[in-house]
Amino acid sequence: MRYISHQDQQLTLSETAKPVLQAHQVLVKVAAIGVNRADCMQRQGKYPAPDGDSPILGLECAGTVIELGGDVEPHWLNKAIFTLCAGGAYSEYVAVDALQLMPLAETMTMADGAAVSEVYLTAYSALFQLGQLQVGQTVLLHAGASGVGGAATQMAKRMGATVVITAGSDEKCAHAKSLGADHAINYKTDDFVDYMQSHNLTANVIVDPVSGRYLNKNAAVAAMDCQIIMLAFLDGRFAEVDFARLLQKRISFHASTLRNRSQAFKRQLRDEFMAMFYEDLQAGHFNFNIYQSLPWQQASTAHDILERNENAGKVVLFVE
Repeated sequence: MRYISHQDQQLTLSETAKPVLQAHQVLVKVAAIGVNRADCMQRQGKYPAPDGDSPILGLECAGTVIELGGDVEPHWLNKAIFTLCAGGAYSEYVAVDALQLMPLAETMTMADGAAVSEVYLTAYSALFQLGQLQVGQTVLLHAGASGVGGAATQMAKRMGATVVITAGSDEKCAHAKSLGADHAINYKTDDFVDYMQSHNLTANVIVDPVSGRYLNKNAAVAAMDCQIIMLAFLDGRFAEVDFARLLQKRISFHASTLRNRSQAFKRQLRDEFMAMFYEDLQAGHFNFNIYQSLPWQQASTAHDILERNENAGKVVLFVE
């Protein structure tokens, strides 16, 4: 099969053997691939694949099941699906755990499916498993025009929450509002703490890929018993922390990743997301927030878009 290799930070179409299935897996003929910052970091040598995962890039895809492992239910054969992958999605074929598959709704294209798994499952875990977001509460989403931010905005609004986002341009703020955000703050021109305090807003849940200097600022706008979920540390690894403010507001702080979670965790996450939001997917209630779709021969261009922080939403590669 063809796949996209990465060597010396360069992406090149190469050939290798098809994956050999384990009993619990299916073989997917890949039609579209979701591009994520983790792919860029792995290409740069900063985020190697966990032990046991494919060393090939790619954490999510959409495609068609063409072969079943011995323990897999037969109804999956020839089904159009989208799914998380334990690496390997930048390929013509990828082996996937069958219990993580999600059926591609008739209302969805393959590109739509490729744009869902990583960001929606990450956002779901942050908002509902860790954040315990409830109807009528307020959520603050940093990087609100990102793939995760767009997914979180739409799920939070379906739940009946108020959504406040931060983003780095007026255009990205407008994009976030088009997805349902109630308040959109351009952090380059407005301080989100000043904005929220002037609008009498406090956050019950904060989803933050920035961290660093944002930790104390988050605490300043946190409601009592706020849940802060850190997804990355774009502002740096270290920060001084005002622990008195954390104690005063009984703030809970969570650090969360998805890639290195166990297979059992990912299966459970898939099941919970499907139970809560799959009918919305089928009914077309979500904007899949695709910034650009490119042929997979242009994977380097896709990585450049993410590394320049150009995109508002997902970048997808389609396999030709």
